[in-house]
This record gives sequence, structure tokens and C-alpha cells, in this order.
Amino acid sequence: MFNKITIIGTLGSDPEMRYTPSGSAVTSFSVATNRRYTRNGETVDETEWFRVNAWGRLAETTNQYLEKGSLVYVEGRLSSRPWQTQDGQLRAGNEIFAQELKFLPRAGQAAPGGQGYPGDGPPGDDEDDLPW
Repeated sequence: MFNKITIIGTLGSDPEMRYTPSGSAVTSFSVATNRRYTRNGETVDETEWFRVNAWGRLAETTNQYLEKGSLVYVEGRLSSRPWQTQDGQLRAGNEIFAQELKFLPRAGQAAPGGQGYPGDGPPGDDEDDLPW
């Protein structure tokens, strides 16, 4: 089986870095992607939001160089996550566990931090250990 997603979009907020109890760095941020199409002669702009998590060195680099409004290429594994709101309602959403990020230049700018950065992935996420 293969689970891979690739998006290019804009950060909707500054990245937030934290550390797991075992000391692994995790940076989370949201990315907006835009799609434009025509429906019944009208131009429609549609925005999709993705929650992205980067781990290890990739988390630290992401936290250092990205900010709200940054254009970024994200490649990773898509995962569904349920959660409970403060008022007790169950919700579900999708997250991307980043395996590679490329910081893209905005019009008239050079890419921050150079090229792209392959990620370490979440702890215990070694695809070589899969039985198939």
C-alpha cells in the first residue's frame, strides 16, 4: 500500500514547535491550497486547509525559516485524526506528516534557508519495518 500526498500552499499562521516527552521536536502549521475553476460561467475560488506536522530536524528547520504567508511544498503521509472539542463534540480531520518540505520563494524573493529539507518522520515511522 502507498500513502503519499503532495501540496503547494501558503502558511495560514506561524509554525508552532513543541517537544514530545522523549525530547523529539514537532512543529505544526496549517497550509492553504487554492483551486480556481468555472461553474455555470462563474469563476469559483476554493480553498482547502491542511494541518501539517514536521518531526526532528525538519521540525526545527521549519520553525526557524517559515512564517505566516510563506509559500511551501509539502510531501508526506496523510492521516485521519479524530478529536474532541472543548464542548465534547467529536470531530475528525486530516493531517499530513511531512517527509519533505521545500521553501518556495514568493514573487521577487529568494527561497529562505536554501533548497528543501527531507524529514526524519515521526518516531517509529520506519516504512522498512512494514510486513508487506
